[in-house]
Amino acid sequence: MSSSEAPSTVVGPLRLGALAHGGSCVARTEDGRVVFVRHGIPGEVVRVRLADTTRAAWWLGEVDEVVEASPDRIIAPVCPVAGRCGGCDLSHVALARQRALKAEVVHDVLRRFAGLDVRVEVAPVPGETTGLHWRTRQRYLVADGRCGLRAWRSHGFVATPEDGCPLASPWLPAQSRLADLAARHGADEIAVAVDDEHRVSAWVGRTLVEGSPTLRQRVGAAVFTVPGDGFWQVHPGAATALAQAVVTALEPRDGEAAWDLYCGVGLFAGALAQCGATVHGVEISPRAVRWARRNVPSARFFAGNVERLVPGWPRRVGLVVLDPPRRGAGRAVVEAVAARAPRAVAYVACDPAALARDLAYFAGRGYRLDGLAAIDVFPQTHHVEAVARIVPA
Repeated sequence: MSSSEAPSTVVGPLRLGALAHGGSCVARTEDGRVVFVRHGIPGEVVRVRLADTTRAAWWLGEVDEVVEASPDRIIAPVCPVAGRCGGCDLSHVALARQRALKAEVVHDVLRRFAGLDVRVEVAPVPGETTGLHWRTRQRYLVADGRCGLRAWRSHGFVATPEDGCPLASPWLPAQSRLADLAARHGADEIAVAVDDEHRVSAWVGRTLVEGSPTLRQRVGAAVFTVPGDGFWQVHPGAATALAQAVVTALEPRDGEAAWDLYCGVGLFAGALAQCGATVHGVEISPRAVRWARRNVPSARFFAGNVERLVPGWPRRVGLVVLDPPRRGAGRAVVEAVAARAPRAVAYVACDPAALARDLAYFAGRGYRLDGLAAIDVFPQTHHVEAVARIVPA
């Protein structure tokens, strides 16, 4: 087979190997070509419809027919458009197996990119039982009076079911209402969010079109106020679960100096301050910093680039939280943190490959991984959040 074959080509049957980072299973054709296959489960035998054959080293494909099914395959999908939209890419897998597969991916990535053999267990968010109805924030495309989501690997429109996306919170407005709001403002996209008090915020661009401009989110005894169009964890239990994992990793002491890098609106700074730590936070968004100052008045926050600000900060600090964007913190930030000789670092990661790379940088500066808590804050998808405890070697 050549890389010029049409994407409609079906190959197989192929036996699927391990789940790779990104949610696809790895398979090989008879001539040894690597194919990353969506919507399979390791061990299954499937026929694969090729979706992208433009690369010499590997192709992309989707399960076209299941020849030998895994006992963990969900026969009736939770959503009729699962697979067509870019969302719930593991909804064909039983929930417990989803978490086991994510654990295997994190373990494999840490082994290959950081040389670490770490036991990984992905835990559900406390209280999570079905993996459904957890998305408190959604961004919908709107066309012909219908709400939809983007198709996999494209900007194509995939209409959601009439009764809504099964991952969406039941407290979000009906999709018909959201489509009407978007049409009224001449928009083809609308964002909507709901908070812990079931207040709704709907936006077209930066224009509030319904509900409250701010939302209130509870984390333990604390209440955080955030802009309705700003960032907050999507799963209603994620912020509390992650904050608890950070506090467990750091064990802050009263009066101890702590840094919250990439602090957002102050979630982890607030958790550390409640434990008596003296916190300094950095976030590149001035808007987020303004909210962080309101949410955690006892801490000090600075707007700016972490890589530029931290080198000028005090030479010693006891604790550090790193919650970087998906690309990770990077060598410069890791080295600046390690140079301050903190007794513990909590690294909050949404990408295991970036985490593994940065753990290798920490190892080069005399630090080691001393524990990992992985939490399934994105059920039905391949995404997973992890909190790594890093200490002097």
